[in-house]
Amino acid sequence: MSLLNFATFGLLPNVLIFATAAVCVWRAGSRLTGYLDAIADRTGIGQAFAGMLLLGGITSLPEIAAVTTSSWSGNSSLAVNNLLGSVAINVLLIALADAVLGRDAITSAIGKSTTLMQGVLSITALAFAAMAIVSGDVPVAGVGAWSLALFCYCVFAFWLASAYGRRAPWHTIKDEGVAEAKSQEAAKFRSSFKQVSLTGLVGRTSLAALVILVAGSALAQAGDAISQLTGLGAGFVGLVLVGFATSLPEVSSITAAVRMGRYEMALGDVFGTNLLTIGLLLLADAFYAGEPVLNTAGPFEAVAALLGLILTAVFMIGLLEHRNKTFLRMGHDALAAILIFGGGIVLLYFLQE
Repeated sequence: MSLLNFATFGLLPNVLIFATAAVCVWRAGSRLTGYLDAIADRTGIGQAFAGMLLLGGITSLPEIAAVTTSSWSGNSSLAVNNLLGSVAINVLLIALADAVLGRDAITSAIGKSTTLMQGVLSITALAFAAMAIVSGDVPVAGVGAWSLALFCYCVFAFWLASAYGRRAPWHTIKDEGVAEAKSQEAAKFRSSFKQVSLTGLVGRTSLAALVILVAGSALAQAGDAISQLTGLGAGFVGLVLVGFATSLPEVSSITAAVRMGRYEMALGDVFGTNLLTIGLLLLADAFYAGEPVLNTAGPFEAVAALLGLILTAVFMIGLLEHRNKTFLRMGHDALAAILIFGGGIVLLYFLQE
């Protein structure tokens, strides 16, 4: 059952809805980064944690809307592939931001071990997700046992990452202050919020989150309708079209963060979003009336999860190497991620049923 079938509107109206909602999400996501940067500065919670929990959680709202509507309407394939597709696409956005906006390798300007911890936790979640798809799921209290376990792991991962930020035993000599010193955008954003109270910043953040939720829901439903009206498969469309659509908040927030020199926040956004995305498999199960959603997944979905894992691992290598080697104004890790993503998409195209 679907609350509103966008396919009845026709192809052109859905394309217009998709484009309009995308603009709204982009603008809200761009402002969101500035608000959360100011909140992190006022409260002292740190860029990495603000990016992982706050920015990552808010920019995941379109995934929540997409998963809820897709599962409720019985399209479990679109729901699962939207989630797993978003993971790989979110990591790719770091590489694209590095290529378009940066002069130095993004990973060379990140100095806190908290980001490494977030990346490891994200890799582990994706490995568990691939294991769950291959091994199959069993129902427990109306949801899948694996989906429930993955959700519990993600809650634990957020707790561990937040606690680690307070006790991180080391950091590199070159830290986020280097990036900030080179960024005039960061200073401009901070000065524009000097007269805004913390309560005002929270209010603006909440409004931006609401826009992202509403427009993100429209994006997901229009993308689903476009896949139906064009005759394309829900699996591949869910991975690419709807995955990119629901990742638009990350596009705008990562772009703004990189321009401001807030690289810790940019990667924290990606790792936090991806952790929450894996946890949302439980939401898909809760709204889907059939068997556990992971039982409807197969090699296509497992490869999608592993693609996200590999891309995350590439940036983890870059963080550990911490070298500022670039090619065409992007770090070597960013270049590798773009090439791997391209190869992965080709493989997924041939794996779709």
